[in-house]
Amino acid sequence: MPELPEVEVSRMGISPHLVGEKIAKLTFRTPKLRWDIPLELKQIEGQVIRGVHRRAKYLLIETDVGSAIVHLGMSGSLRVLDAEIAPSKHDHVDLKLENGKVLRYNDPRRFGAWLWTEDGDHSVLNNSGPEPLTDEFSANYIASKAVNKRVAVKQFIMDNKIVVGVGNIYANESLFSARIHPTKPAGQLTEQEWSLLVAEIKLVLDTAIKQGGTTLKDFSQADGKPGYFAQELQVYGKKGEPCLVCGGPIEELKIGQRNTFFCSDCQKM
Repeated sequence: MPELPEVEVSRMGISPHLVGEKIAKLTFRTPKLRWDIPLELKQIEGQVIRGVHRRAKYLLIETDVGSAIVHLGMSGSLRVLDAEIAPSKHDHVDLKLENGKVLRYNDPRRFGAWLWTEDGDHSVLNNSGPEPLTDEFSANYIASKAVNKRVAVKQFIMDNKIVVGVGNIYANESLFSARIHPTKPAGQLTEQEWSLLVAEIKLVLDTAIKQGGTTLKDFSQADGKPGYFAQELQVYGKKGEPCLVCGGPIEELKIGQRNTFFCSDCQKM
């Protein structure tokens, strides 16, 4: 599914086309995606878009009366198109602008969401940890959360209550770069290991955003161009391939029902 860098790249792609423009009409071609689409969303018709922001993996399209909350789910994507272009299969939501453009939401698997908030408060946004690219997410912060925790460090850094948006791909990549075994209990990491891991998480995510997000079968940028970070993945999806550092085979196991890729020679317990 699209992870934080992909969502941020989508935000960056659509924002210049939306901010400052007036919404002419909001069209739903299905009553339900992952959840029912609330009719309150219609309140943004006639409103000017004041901003497009991201919280974790959610996009907020903000107006003076409230915000549409958009989640791309497993296979969702956003495009800015000429409004006269006919919708195709799986085009479930159109946000039409008065300037003749339309923000079109496509989602073959319908695991995404369009939700509504008047004041920025919503259950899907509550109880979330800090954004990983902010100063709030630091080695001291996460080490304090990890005290006496026996959960595998990979699961720990993917917990949105601890830090938002460190999805499976980037958790794998960050742990490899920090040379930390993904099954190591979070409470056993040293201060030095936390410092290195936090730095690698920030670097990996920032690099992915700059390079356009990871190209997977379900994602491409708002302008239709694919991302490029997948060309630099070190371990994710590379089971059996030689490690780029030591040459040993990349291994795979399940942690928290998620595929986990690592090098047992480089990432010691």
